[in-house]
Amino acid sequence: MSTGEMFQRRTETESESDGPRSLIESTYEQLSLDIVHGKYGPGDKLRLQPLSENYGVSVGTVRESLSLLVSDGLVLTQSQKGFRVAPMSLVDFEDLTKARVLLEASALRDSIVSGKDDWEGRVVQAYHQLSLAEKRLEANPIAGFEIWEQRNQEFHDALVSASSSRWVQKFRVILYKQAERYRRLSTASRVSPGVLAHSEHEKIFELAIARDADAAVEALSFHIWSAVEFLKGRGLILESPDKEG
Repeated sequence: MSTGEMFQRRTETESESDGPRSLIESTYEQLSLDIVHGKYGPGDKLRLQPLSENYGVSVGTVRESLSLLVSDGLVLTQSQKGFRVAPMSLVDFEDLTKARVLLEASALRDSIVSGKDDWEGRVVQAYHQLSLAEKRLEANPIAGFEIWEQRNQEFHDALVSASSSRWVQKFRVILYKQAERYRRLSTASRVSPGVLAHSEHEKIFELAIARDADAAVEALSFHIWSAVEFLKGRGLILESPDKEG
């Protein structure tokens, strides 16, 4: 059996067992993760056939997954030029940070005002787990980064989890993922973002639990903007090159 026949049989088997929609969703999630983690760099061309072989799915599944990523802003498409990873720049990071602050602030205020005991419990638990991850990160910045990133997201998610707006929640997730692309630049310079952010997380946590919405929103906004200033101060964000080929 040729390689092409084996690949076709594998994709057909997957489609039968998982269904085309679940395959598109799983491929979308993996592609999204790989872009955020830097496997595919800003401006890189995303060719359908190599991606199809790499992820073990059909070309059609890859195309549908990339279309979803276009909606998320992680991938760009141009007529006759196919798909490319979205570029990165300081201007873009500042723009998405403005939008993120608006959404996060709205969701946090809503959660502090309307959140019940279960919301408070989620925040306490998430902060505790984040604090442990920050200690591990301080001991080993490289090995501890992935778990810290996960705990950091869980803490931010917990803070706004009592917000009732479905649209705010949907778009803040998209912006958080975009911001993670930039935040991961700090690891390239062996800087520990978790250690630097610990005091900011602590302040946000204490104000949220105290139900001081105005001060908590101010602290959260400062915290989100600090990532821009951190990367800007170290010259880690450059305009993405226009890659061809």
